[in-house]
Amino acid sequence: MGREKTVAPDALPHWELIKKYDVIDFDLGTKITGAGFPVYKGKGAKLQRALISFFLEEGGKAGYREVMLPLLVNEASGYGTGQLPDKEGQMYFIGDDKFYLIPTAEVPITNLYRDVIVPEQQLPIKEVGYTPCFRREAGSWGAHVRGLNRLHQFDKVEIVQICKPEDSYAILEQMCLHVQGLLEKLELPYRKLLLCGSDMGFNAAATYDMEAWSAAQQRWLEVSSISNFETFQANRLKLRYKKDNKTQLLHTLNGSALALPRIVAALLENNQTADGIYIPKALRPYTGFEKIE
Repeated sequence: MGREKTVAPDALPHWELIKKYDVIDFDLGTKITGAGFPVYKGKGAKLQRALISFFLEEGGKAGYREVMLPLLVNEASGYGTGQLPDKEGQMYFIGDDKFYLIPTAEVPITNLYRDVIVPEQQLPIKEVGYTPCFRREAGSWGAHVRGLNRLHQFDKVEIVQICKPEDSYAILEQMCLHVQGLLEKLELPYRKLLLCGSDMGFNAAATYDMEAWSAAQQRWLEVSSISNFETFQANRLKLRYKKDNKTQLLHTLNGSALALPRIVAALLENNQTADGIYIPKALRPYTGFEKIE
């Protein structure tokens, strides 16, 4: 875990920095769609694309297969991963076709294996995918949702693993280490939290949150959740494998690696200087520039 960064007393929060450097525009997004749908411009758009490429490349290096996925799913897919019937109020619904816009790539990735008996020699399955994500965020309000802290549309790279039950908790720790490695390469101070039962989704057996320190806001921002669902999703999905000629349920896990909005907020705020915002060294080959000015 990195140390909390300190910035000058007059450091700006990201919602002021994005106006100062003209890299993200909330007013244009509101005009086109509504609140919570930002427009990324210039180096802001390039930073967004760079982060997506960086996260996908790092996933590939860690042995994850990259997939590109539909952004709309049917009811069976939402039920299989536990979004339905629990979170339908937070999802955008396309009434005529009865499709849902995905809240996370976890839904289509895990549903690739709905009604599948996986050959034992193919385990563990490791997938990584980038998608825009869509969440209504009904009832959200206050300073903690200002700017990039909470959006209706945002970009995220997701990692998913499907494995034998006896391996799932070792894999959970492995996935946490992958996310921690990303945060360290981005030079962001972070902390790892094990959630108590009341803070987890009803479908998860264990969840870790990763939070990045936002120097200008003087608060921790959740940037990733990594969960082990044990057999909950597999039971709904009928996702199984054969062991000793018996069909058994698998375990499913997923994690944000990483969600972009609060990562961008922390990068902008923690790396601001009098002459611009510096880009972490690991990201510069992807951005093509080392400073926003």
